[in-house]
Formats: sequence, C-alpha cells, structure tokens
Amino acid sequence: MQVAVRAMAAAAGAMRRPWLMAGLAFGGLAGTLVLALAAVCLTSGCSSVGYYAQAVNGHLDLLQRARPVPEVLADPATPPALRERLALTQQMRDFAVRELGLPDNGSYRRYADLNRPAAVWNVVAAPELSLTLKTWCFPVVGCVGYRGYYRRDSAEALAAELRAHGLEVQVYGVPAYSTLGKAEWLGGDPLLNTFVGGSEAEVARLVFHELAHQVAYAPDDTTFNESYATAVERIGGRLWLQHRGAAADRAGLEALRVQEQRQAAFRAFAAQWRERLDAVYRSGADAATQRARKAEVMAAMRADHERLKREAWGGFAGYDGWVARANNASFGVMAAYNELVPQFESLFVQQGRDFARFHAEVRRLAALPKAERRATLAALPPPAAE
Repeated sequence: MQVAVRAMAAAAGAMRRPWLMAGLAFGGLAGTLVLALAAVCLTSGCSSVGYYAQAVNGHLDLLQRARPVPEVLADPATPPALRERLALTQQMRDFAVRELGLPDNGSYRRYADLNRPAAVWNVVAAPELSLTLKTWCFPVVGCVGYRGYYRRDSAEALAAELRAHGLEVQVYGVPAYSTLGKAEWLGGDPLLNTFVGGSEAEVARLVFHELAHQVAYAPDDTTFNESYATAVERIGGRLWLQHRGAAADRAGLEALRVQEQRQAAFRAFAAQWRERLDAVYRSGADAATQRARKAEVMAAMRADHERLKREAWGGFAGYDGWVARANNASFGVMAAYNELVPQFESLFVQQGRDFARFHAEVRRLAALPKAERRATLAALPPPAAE
C-alpha cells in the first residue's frame, strides 16, 4: 500500500480487495517528514511545505489515537465483536513473525479508531493515451506513482487540478499504510478501524502486506515494492487459511476461498483489458485514431464484465463501481500491485519456500539498480500452478 512516506511510502489497491486497488500506504512518518520540510525548502522552495505539514499532523493524530491492544481488550466499553477481532489480529501478528519471517516489533500491536472510513486518500493520474502513472518525488523515499492526503477534500482538490491539465485521475481511500518500520520509536503502525472489520482473510493479508514493506523497499520502484508485498500477502494468506483450517468455521473458509478465486479471475480480466489498451497506445497511430480505438476497447471491456457477471460470477456486482469508473489511472495502479507478483512467487520457490532466504534475496535485489533488479526478476521461470 502512501502520502509521502512509503511517501512517504505506498499506493493502494483499488482492486487489491475492492479496497484492493487501494491499498497503498501513505507513510506519514513524522520524524522523517519534519526533516523533509527542511530539505524541500532547500531544494525546491517551500511550495510543498503545506503538503508535508498535513502529513505530519495527520500521522501524529493517528498515533495519538492508538492504544495498546491489551488495553482495548480489557476495556468494558469495547464491543464484543471488536474485542474478538482484535484478539484474532494478535494471532495473525504472531503468525507473521513465526511463519512468514516478518518483523517482530510494535506494529499492529495497538489499535486506533479514526472515526473515518479511510486512513488516507490517494490520488493517481495518467495521461489520456498512456498507462504510465504520473509520479511525485520526495526526499528520502524517492518517486512514487501516487500522492496521499489525510483529508478527502484535499485529495479531490488535487484531482480536479490534474483533470484540468488533461490527465485521467482516480481518488480512492486507503485502509492502512506502512511507515517502512522507521516509526517504531513512535509505537509502530497501528491496527485501524478502517480495516479490522473486513473479512478474516482480508485483514490477515493486509497486515502481512504492510509488514512486508518493513522488510525491503526500493526508493525508485513502486511496482517492485508493491508486487513484493502483494506476493507476501498472497502466500501468507494461503498459509494462514491452512493454519486456521481446524479452528475456523468451515462455511466461512469456503466463502473466503470463493472470494479468492473471484479476485484472481478479476485480476486476470483487468490484466487482459489493460494489455489491449496498452497495445492501442503503443500502436503508433495518430491521437484521433487512438482515442477511437480506446473507446472501442473500454466499451468491449464493460460488455465482457457484464458477460462474466452473468455467466461465471453468479451476478456478483462487487466490481461494478471499478469497471464503471475505470480509466488509465485505474489500470496503472492495478499494474503496480500485480505486475511482478508471478516473478516474486517464482523467487519464493527458488529460495526453497524459505521466507528468511526469500526476504534476504529481495533485500539484495532492492539494493541493485532498477534495470538490473528487473532483469533478474524477468529471468525467473513462471511459477508452477498450485
């Protein structure tokens, strides 16, 4: 899954779950951002100070609301459903350390109720005839393909400005974000009301995804970072469900498996139509011809979605909103979360399905120049079907 720390630190998966295209994370790492304020003034003037200030204030507000999970569990005012879910998140957290080799620190050991539906709102944008996301660059963490805000109206204001410049834009809520493990001195990243009420599988995968960002991070490569974290969440999510098999409700687990299959089918659907759009933009045709072909592809995509709903998904309408609003920015951010996932899954197998070895190799790749790390991943064989 950021505003400025993974911006400053990440971007979400609108379709990562249907928040799954969201999922990005704004790393409002207060200490880093305070230092960044000075850097911005020295390098580009102080035009971005307001943006960094909202990041600092937003993250500090979030931290001030966080309470240790044991304290929330012991509070008589805590609703039973929340108490039960928070207790389960601590099992997930222990599993992440014990089985997935993820950091054992203070992250996701506290809980905060933000009294809003999203932790931050991310803005993504792309040109009319390209799937390449606009990027924003920040001190310390490099360039990312999104910009995040703690207030939706601020995100919408930027979106309107970008649209006025001819870009296609999406604004989406992000349920959680990572500060890349650099905010442990402030208590780490807390559990939030914005996601703990999701399905068990969704919560587990989100926690695994965000913890993965603390393991390895390439400042110049959003797709590398998000695809790695997505691979960890998918592998970890499958292992979590296996671990929970005897303890969890069988009907509930079956429903989760159906959900996973549907999400995989949707990712394949979106990837197929993204490729068709990309072929139009790379065709070399003049702009007018590309616009006409783009309109044809988008109409065909929506017709195909209706067919899938009718013939394969039993009328499931959970992706209707995404399909109706889909544009170049939508496809661009989805690619950031999924493009390199097969390569990371292959790398996991290559490393003997050993998470310690896998994470170490990803850290090594993250330190390489971007072209070299991408070439190394591209040389891996496709993952075997499970």
